[in-house]
Amino acid sequence: MTDPRSVYIHVPFCAHRCGYCDFTLVAGKDHLADKYLEALTIEIDRSLNLVDGDFEFGSKPELDTVFFGGGTPTQLSAPQLARLCGIVHDRFELTPETEFSVEANPARMTDEKIAVLADAGVNRISLGVQSFDDATLTMLERDHRRVDVFDCVERVRTRIRNISLDLIFAVPGQSLELWESTLQSAIDLSPTHLSTYGLTFEKGTAFWTRREKGDLPQAAEEVERRMYEVAMSKLAAHGFHQYEISSFARPGFRCQHNQIYWSGKTYFGFGPGAASLMNNERRQNHRSVTTWINRVLVGESAIGDVEELDPESFARELLVLSLRTNDGVTRNTFKEQSGFDITDLAGDSINRLMDEGLVEEIDSTIRLTYEGRFLADTVAGELL
Repeated sequence: MTDPRSVYIHVPFCAHRCGYCDFTLVAGKDHLADKYLEALTIEIDRSLNLVDGDFEFGSKPELDTVFFGGGTPTQLSAPQLARLCGIVHDRFELTPETEFSVEANPARMTDEKIAVLADAGVNRISLGVQSFDDATLTMLERDHRRVDVFDCVERVRTRIRNISLDLIFAVPGQSLELWESTLQSAIDLSPTHLSTYGLTFEKGTAFWTRREKGDLPQAAEEVERRMYEVAMSKLAAHGFHQYEISSFARPGFRCQHNQIYWSGKTYFGFGPGAASLMNNERRQNHRSVTTWINRVLVGESAIGDVEELDPESFARELLVLSLRTNDGVTRNTFKEQSGFDITDLAGDSINRLMDEGLVEEIDSTIRLTYEGRFLADTVAGELL
């Protein structure tokens, strides 16, 4: 594997935890932010073998992508955001072509924070919109409202033009008509990128518990399918190209960082719960924010789990990730990257999936069919 040219930094702070969220975060504990930034600095320096400001290989690693995710990175104060950006710039070389993305909450993007991010070279903002209907936002336990989204996009766009919007469908009580209206509201804002996700009920979340008690009904599969169909057709009609299961972009605005994951390339991950892929290993940091902070500050490792990827495991994972994308996987490219021939690795499974109409092969490129996009998890289970 080559040296990573992408960095993911997990910022675990939120004003509160939404009922469907199972990400690594702490709510209402902004007082930990400065300790978090201190620990983050130590973790990065240790990973880069940085001693007294000297790089092991004599120069800063150059990056193609940087991504601040969460949590809510913009829960940090403007000075803390500036410090976070400074940590990155001091340790990595960012070029004019580097994609620098930050996830943001529409309710907490002050003009001061926008200016800090833009001045630091952030050139892509991903807004957690989820819905344009206030009742749906209340159901999802979001702390912003429809008006906040329009206000935020208008202000962000004065400094950062590349704006992505995240939307959730199959929310309890959400009709097909309401979902179509949500899509149209998003389109009307002229973003460069849209991500659409069906609501999931993850074990351990408040929504999971409420569903198990019968307090929160889950949308029927046929309703969720129809909503996904509407998203694919409506967004295509308005110039958005679907390039991955959940991702739609205008020409030239695919998320470069996420494509690193789907193409099996190496990347750094820093912060609590963050994952890295390098040296044929997947390293997962401690998910507990306080454990991660405390361990790093006393000189212990941030890593909670290490998975050695043997060649076949890497190849199977690469095949599954590649099939998430609409481009699919080309046989020659796959063999060059993994060392495996697809037929030798998973020929029988591929044939079964073709017989079921879930994958197709055209000119030595294997990809999901239209029907396969609805059953991508089934395809993954067959190939892993």
